[in-house]
Amino acid sequence: MSEITVVLVDDQELVRAGLAMVVGAQADMRVVGQASDGQSAVALLSRTPCDVVLMDVRMPGLDGIEATRRIVASADAAASEGPKIIMLTTYDLDEYLLDAINAGASGFLLKNAPPEDLLNAIRTVHAGDAVIAPSATKRLLSRVAASPTPTPVPQLDLITEREREVLLLIAQGASNGEIAGQLFLSETTVKTHVRHLLSKLRARDRVQLVVLAHTSGLVR
Repeated sequence: MSEITVVLVDDQELVRAGLAMVVGAQADMRVVGQASDGQSAVALLSRTPCDVVLMDVRMPGLDGIEATRRIVASADAAASEGPKIIMLTTYDLDEYLLDAINAGASGFLLKNAPPEDLLNAIRTVHAGDAVIAPSATKRLLSRVAASPTPTPVPQLDLITEREREVLLLIAQGASNGEIAGQLFLSETTVKTHVRHLLSKLRARDRVQLVVLAHTSGLVR
């Protein structure tokens, strides 16, 4: 099994030390760098490739959301995949959530999440999926649903009826296994549908599919 390489970004040294202990104790993970602010993180990641970044939201100078935006833009410009970024925050503040998703983050967790949740999140985003703290997910959906007018998404015309069914269930928070059970499909088939949805709708990950389904008016 190949190691998942991780970079830690937080302005509090004690927080970084705690994260380093948790991550470093895993046989399948290794911390390859640390930074204390967004600017340092951008510089570090330009010379230190990694798989996953744990990024604090609030930091002096360049905050985690702007740092994420720059890291993702740099990877896009280089036509490389770039690291998956999990935003960590002390506060369950949905005002950051949409900004984090739009900046390109693949995850959003509270710092008080149990260590096993954090480790599972690292493995999940590394595998190509997205993770959002359950409390934040509900707030995200309520905020998106409160949007006064749907935003047209022409690409929705490209998806099949089955893909639409899968998208609706994703928007309701269903896992691939749950979708497979409800639609009487194999989980492998569901994964194929999800892959097609990501491609056709030009979505970065599952979280963006959820947001798109709600902002387009597909789910109200």
